[in-house]
Amino acid sequence: MVVASATTTFHKEIAIRRRISSIFNKREDDFPSLREYNDYLEEVEDMATNLVEGIDVPAIEAKIAKYQEENAEQIMINRARKAEELAAAMAASKGHPAQTDTDVATGVNSQAGIGTGAPGTYAPTVAGGQPRPTGMAPQPIPVGVGPEGYAADDEEMMKLRAERGGRAGGWSLELSKRRAIEEAFGSIWI
Repeated sequence: MVVASATTTFHKEIAIRRRISSIFNKREDDFPSLREYNDYLEEVEDMATNLVEGIDVPAIEAKIAKYQEENAEQIMINRARKAEELAAAMAASKGHPAQTDTDVATGVNSQAGIGTGAPGTYAPTVAGGQPRPTGMAPQPIPVGVGPEGYAADDEEMMKLRAERGGRAGGWSLELSKRRAIEEAFGSIWI
């Protein structure tokens, strides 16, 4: 007897949806009307749902391959546009101005002040096709905190803070006990 856990199904669905969204990546402005865009979204959602549920998988995979072959150029353009928007968003979140068209034409990165290579080339990507982050933003330092933790906290306050933090996250001791018992009895083979 094979038992499929809910997390495996969840991860399978996430992987399928990421794959589908990387191929079917058109936007509303790529369509002449909102109706056509909504029909496109509905078709993509139907394909994703059917793949997750295992309904007519070979036909859907063939349809995806055909679409990918016919629209390869549009898919790459949309991926590049998404990468540029992500880079601009990352630059904006770091407080740096986004790279301008003149910077791209000269090959100068306005964020780092160095040449980035030929126009139209992108930084190497990590698995999944997402651009590799170029660095970490500075992290805020809480006021009144030393290396040993909160200076004004005594032992009682630390216990209270830990208890409240756990409850705020939805955790309770009862929940842990119940889960341990369910897992123990769920693994018993009869």
